[in-house]
Amino acid sequence: MADIVKEILAKPIQLADLVTKNADDVHSFKQECLELKSKTEKLAALLRQAARASSELYERPTRRIIDDTEQVLEKALALVFKCRANGLMKRVFTIIPAAAFKKMSSHLENSIGDVSWLLRVSASADDRDDEYLGLPPIAANEPILCLIWEQIATLYTGSLEDRSDAAASLVSLARDNDRYGKLIIEEGGVVPLLKLVKEGKPEGQENAARAIGLLSRDPESIEHMIHAGVCSVFVKILKEGPMKVQAMVAWAVSELAAHHPKCQDHFAQNNIIRLLVSHLAFETIQEHSKYAVTSNKATSMSIHSLVMASNNPNPNGNTNAGPSNNLQHYEDENQIVHPMGRQQPNQIHNLVSTMGVKNGSKPPQPQGNYANNIHQTNNGKISKQNPQQQPHPHPHPVNLAGGSIKGREFEDPATKANMKAMAAKALWHLAKGNFAICRSITESRALLCFAVLLEKGPDEVQYNSAMALMEIAAVAEQDAELRRSAFKPNSPAAKAVFDQLLSIIEKADSDLLIPCVKAMGHLARTFRATETRIIGPLVRLLDDREGDISREAAIALTKFACSENYLHGDHCKAIINAGGARHLIQLVYFSEQIVQIPSLVLLCYIALHVPDSEALAQAEVLTVLEWASKQSYMMQDPIVDTLLPEAKSRLELYQSRGSRGFH
Repeated sequence: MADIVKEILAKPIQLADLVTKNADDVHSFKQECLELKSKTEKLAALLRQAARASSELYERPTRRIIDDTEQVLEKALALVFKCRANGLMKRVFTIIPAAAFKKMSSHLENSIGDVSWLLRVSASADDRDDEYLGLPPIAANEPILCLIWEQIATLYTGSLEDRSDAAASLVSLARDNDRYGKLIIEEGGVVPLLKLVKEGKPEGQENAARAIGLLSRDPESIEHMIHAGVCSVFVKILKEGPMKVQAMVAWAVSELAAHHPKCQDHFAQNNIIRLLVSHLAFETIQEHSKYAVTSNKATSMSIHSLVMASNNPNPNGNTNAGPSNNLQHYEDENQIVHPMGRQQPNQIHNLVSTMGVKNGSKPPQPQGNYANNIHQTNNGKISKQNPQQQPHPHPHPVNLAGGSIKGREFEDPATKANMKAMAAKALWHLAKGNFAICRSITESRALLCFAVLLEKGPDEVQYNSAMALMEIAAVAEQDAELRRSAFKPNSPAAKAVFDQLLSIIEKADSDLLIPCVKAMGHLARTFRATETRIIGPLVRLLDDREGDISREAAIALTKFACSENYLHGDHCKAIINAGGARHLIQLVYFSEQIVQIPSLVLLCYIALHVPDSEALAQAEVLTVLEWASKQSYMMQDPIVDTLLPEAKSRLELYQSRGSRGFH
């Protein structure tokens, strides 16, 4: 950058020398020109000082200030040339107002002030000695720009404490005004903020990560951050940083992914998913699921199998694990494996320390609905162990994903809860609409983590977990491969998720209700006809006083009843048996339009697939459909316009034939 700054300064220095030289040869306004010469010499000295300190100058204000200074010197040189005019005729036709010198003198003063401020702001904190910088004249019309320059310059040259304070100031500016955030990015604030995230003390790292998150408000800004290396910096912190900083980084990741989905793949390429899952799993599922992998073969054991076996020694003392080439077989049989998949060789130290547990230690009692111990038999099937034969857990957490977790068990509960909340939030936004990331998440133990956190996590952790599950389910709805691999009905993790979603839907009294209803609807095609627990609670929500809940319940039930669902006939009958027809009629007649349309669509599917239902005839559904067909605003909906005539026709056919039996 020093060479660039020297190049910027070369021309104004040359102009200043020309003004000084030509001011001695003027034929008119000699006194005024001498005053201009004096100020130009002072300005030239400052410019040469700046050239000597070019390696320390902050480039953005340097460009702005030197550009303005160059324009002032060009005008000063033109004025001096006019004063050199010789001869009567030239003097007559060269009109120089007296005010021109006063104006030019003021411009030179301003340039002197600007360059002086530039030298001060670019100096290190020790050289400034806490000197108040003030505002340069160039910032008179936009003082906030000067403040931004000052804070970014401090990020470049200040001590770690000063850089932390500067990052906190930028946080305040970015939070207050979107335009200020754009200025921070345009003026080069991203690079020093990322450097502070890497090198600063925890408070400074936290402030810098918060600033990055607040600056992530539009795709253009986020692209700039990606090019500046934000992904690799954040991954490094999630591996090794203090937990408070890691939580802030996870929040910043969620902000980037929420405002620019294209950055999802950049983060995924840097293996951020497995790091976030490791934070989610830390102290979440050790108490809830303990695995013992056994085999007749005691040789060629993988690190992964050893870690699993060390977590849960066999009650009989047999810790043999299956060979590494059987790992894929276990995964295919829906065993819930370690969040990070295969362990790295450098984790052997943790393994050794884990295997040194004293035999006299007592294992904690399992908690929650998913604390059942699961034993992997030789043929790959999963069976529950006797509760009295629970293996002894290791007293220290295992290193997950190669990330350092040393000392995390000593963090305060609020910090741990915040870390889980932000990790879940980051996974929520990273998973949205991204099949590859959803597959990566579901191949880990994240689904089981989400189920456990939905059951017993703090409010924010529960909400973010529910939103993450909703987004994963939305992708699974559109992708049969993900649906089959992640949400098999016989998968323990999937069962845990289904049970928790259903529990929240049955209670129907929390902020988690809508995302859980949506998730259940997205997963409609994963349920068998024998799964009878789900329809009833969703039907009951149709009678909810809040329109949003009734609407989402109708949309979810439509995914069960629609023609694309292979079991639509069974589901439609279940909806009718649960009393859904009566609720839907009320919603179609009396609710607001945003609820009417989804309710009418669901009613049409039911009439289409179970047209011979006596319950539909007794509820006079045909009358409702005839009334709806005459409502122009309803028929403007493309789905209703296609579906309603067909459903009405089918209902007329079957009910007219069997109507005598209903009286």
